[in-house]
Amino acid sequence: MTSATIVIFGEAIRDPVVLVSRISYVTGGLITAVIGTVMMPWKLHSDAAAYIFTWLLGYSSLMGALGGILIADYWVLRKQQLDVTDLFKEQGRYTYRNGVNMRAIVALGLAILPVVPGFIRAVSVPGGRVPAPNVLDHLYSYAWFVTFALSFVLYLMFMRGDRSASNKRP
Repeated sequence: MTSATIVIFGEAIRDPVVLVSRISYVTGGLITAVIGTVMMPWKLHSDAAAYIFTWLLGYSSLMGALGGILIADYWVLRKQQLDVTDLFKEQGRYTYRNGVNMRAIVALGLAILPVVPGFIRAVSVPGGRVPAPNVLDHLYSYAWFVTFALSFVLYLMFMRGDRSASNKRP
C-alpha cells in the first residue's frame, strides 16, 4: 500500500490512519475493484455466475463470520463501551494470549465449517451452480447468514465469564 500511495498522492504514506484520512470510501472501493480486476480479469469476466456463486458467496461466508464475532463482542458483551487506553496497552484488557483471542478464532473456524463442503462443490462445477444440490449446498447458498449466526452464538458462548469482555476493569 505504501508504494501505491507514492503513485496516488506523490508521497509515501506509511501510517494507515493518515492514509484513510486521505482516501474516501468510494475511492477505496474503486481501488479495490481495479486491483481485483487486474489480479484475475479472465476469471471475473469469463462467467458471471461463477463469480457470484463461488467468489462472492465464499467471501461472504468469511465476512459473515467476522461480522458475527465483531457485533457480538462490541454490541452484546461490551455494551458499546471500549476502554480506549487499553486498546493500545501491551498488557491491557484486549491483550488476550500474545495478541490473539483464540476463542474468536475457534468461533470463526467452527462457523465457516458447515459451508465449506458447499463451497468445494460450487468451485468444482462450471458456473458454480451445483446440478443436484444437497443440504450442505443449500447452506452454502446462505453462507453469510449461516456463518454470521453461528459465529455470533459461538463467540458469546466461548466468551461467557471472560473478565476482559465485561465493563469492569480487570
